[in-house]
Amino acid sequence: MTNEPRPAGVTPPVAVVFATVVCVALSIGGLGVASLVLDADVIPVRGLGVVPGVIGQVFAFAAFAGVLLWGVRADPPSYLTAVPCAIGAYVGEILGIVVGALVSGADPARGLSAAESVAIGFAGPVVALAALLAAFFGVFLVRARTSGPRWRWEDDDDDAP
Repeated sequence: MTNEPRPAGVTPPVAVVFATVVCVALSIGGLGVASLVLDADVIPVRGLGVVPGVIGQVFAFAAFAGVLLWGVRADPPSYLTAVPCAIGAYVGEILGIVVGALVSGADPARGLSAAESVAIGFAGPVVALAALLAAFFGVFLVRARTSGPRWRWEDDDDDAP
C-alpha cells in the first residue's frame, strides 16, 4: 500500500456512468408511474411492439451520456449542463422511436405517429425530467471534492509504536 493521497471527487467518466444509471432508473420508473396514474400507454400506437420503445430509450441514454461527458469535463462543471442533457435525452427518445419502428419493420407512418405521441404526450417530458435530475446528480458528483470515509487507524498522524 502506498501513502499517496487519493484524488478528491469523482472522475468525469465515473460520474457519467453513475448519472446514466440514475437516468435509466428515473426514466423507467417515471414512465411506469405516469402511465399508471394517467391510465395511458407510453406509446399508444398499436402494432409496433417493444422494439421502438427500447431503441428510443437507448438513444435517449446515449445522448444523455454523451452530452453529460462533454459537460463535466469543464473545470468546474456547471449545473447548467443539465439543460442540454435533458434536451438531448428528449430528442434521442423521439429519434430512437422512429428508428426503432423502422428497424422492427413497422409502417413508417406508425413510427412517426408514435414519435409524435411521445413528443407531445407525457413520455417525452418524463424522460427529459429524469435526464435533468440525473445530470444535476452527475455534475454534483464531479464538483463534490470530498474524500471517501476513513477509519481513525488509517491516518498516519496517529502515534505509531
